[in-house]
Amino acid sequence: MKLLIKNMVSLRCKMIVKSELTNMGLHFTVVELGEVEILEDLSNQQYQQLQSVLQTYGLELMEDKKSILIEKIKNIIVEMVHYNEIPIKVNFSDYLSSKLNYEYNYLSNLFSEFKGTTIEQFIIAHKIERAKELMIYDKLTLTQIANQLDYSSVSHLSRQFKKVTGLTPSFFKQMKDKRLKAREDL
Repeated sequence: MKLLIKNMVSLRCKMIVKSELTNMGLHFTVVELGEVEILEDLSNQQYQQLQSVLQTYGLELMEDKKSILIEKIKNIIVEMVHYNEIPIKVNFSDYLSSKLNYEYNYLSNLFSEFKGTTIEQFIIAHKIERAKELMIYDKLTLTQIANQLDYSSVSHLSRQFKKVTGLTPSFFKQMKDKRLKAREDL
């Protein structure tokens, strides 16, 4: 049985879901961002119990097809930006369309309607959060970070970074104790 879970956008969320499924005696074969595959069919009581437990962590089982599609869009973006070790060298609109089998225009309009922001703004917010993470870990230069996140140049990254955070990347690097936003809050 496949379950789709809203707000499941981090490795920590995956660990929580695995733990709660195990606590309920359920056997899973897949636990990915926003998606779980379990071997059993859930009774109504088990479904309600799982829904209740997940809500304590800010997670939610989804049934509405449009909400499910929105979560899939979010999860694909989060996975591409935060968990992809190789540099992002793909057109996001083409990638989303091919991955979800919908025209990008439909996905874009649906996302904007439900989230109140565009897919592009959502991607930029995540790319900037990823840039902040990489700057804090101090293993890559700004040029390497710009390349990994598929910015055309360091100045392009710097302009977007300043627009989103109000700080220049170099000033941000000086303020390493600045806290990162949780991905769930983006």
